Amino acid sequence: MPLHISNTLLLHRRRFLLSTSLADIKTLPHHRVKAVAHARSLRTAARPPPPSPSAHIINAHRANNATATILSLSALPFIGRFFAPSSPSTGISSEEASMSGEYSVSKTDEEWRAVLSREQFRILRQKGTEAPHSGEYDKSFTAGTYNCAACNAPLYTSTTKFKSGCGWPAFYEGIPGAIKRHEDKTFGIMRTEIVCANCGGHLGHVFKGEGYETPTDERHCVNSVSLKLKAEDKGDKQKLSLKEELKELKEKMEKEKKEKKEKKEKK
Repeated sequence: MPLHISNTLLLHRRRFLLSTSLADIKTLPHHRVKAVAHARSLRTAARPPPPSPSAHIINAHRANNATATILSLSALPFIGRFFAPSSPSTGISSEEASMSGEYSVSKTDEEWRAVLSREQFRILRQKGTEAPHSGEYDKSFTAGTYNCAACNAPLYTSTTKFKSGCGWPAFYEGIPGAIKRHEDKTFGIMRTEIVCANCGGHLGHVFKGEGYETPTDERHCVNSVSLKLKAEDKGDKQKLSLKEELKELKEKMEKEKKEKKEKKEKK
């Protein structure tokens, strides 16, 4: 038999053996089953191994991973706007700033640790941030004055607090002279940090031009941990109201007395 015909017959035989289904194999005689198994083992052995990734593919994969990491880190300023601890790039530590004489209340870190809780120290002295919607005063609108949790200095009044929905207490202005502002370049973006003017305790950040209908168009985003509310006493309010009434009455009487005196002088 010519060689090319023999090769053709072998090819057709192999194709038949490879295409034989499992059901058909059960009906074949033993020697045919062995032939099918042998043909399939030859096909498996002849199958080339999967190609290994080339160097440029591996490098591209690593580059993609690096890019993804960079992109995720670049999002941190916006997440860290409130969540992540922030530390203004002033070049000095909070302890050095506290002891510099800039603030009326000056203490070392150890002294602050003795009077503050761990969370208060982390936020007030290490410039951390509490989780959103977790603070005691986020949704509180009790009348009163918000003092610094570290030194008890008055910072905000409840009349300047407004509902922002951001997850932290929001005020549109502080008590005059109670708040200091510092540039904060953490994560490579410019923000304005706000601290207690009496002790330098970190309060949060102030944002402007966000569209809130407030007199100052500002939002003081403050950590609840940095604050201590002194609720307004109704008795004190009544006393204050009575004092104001007496003052007005006194001013009115003095005015009438002055007018009578002027009339007498004219006569």
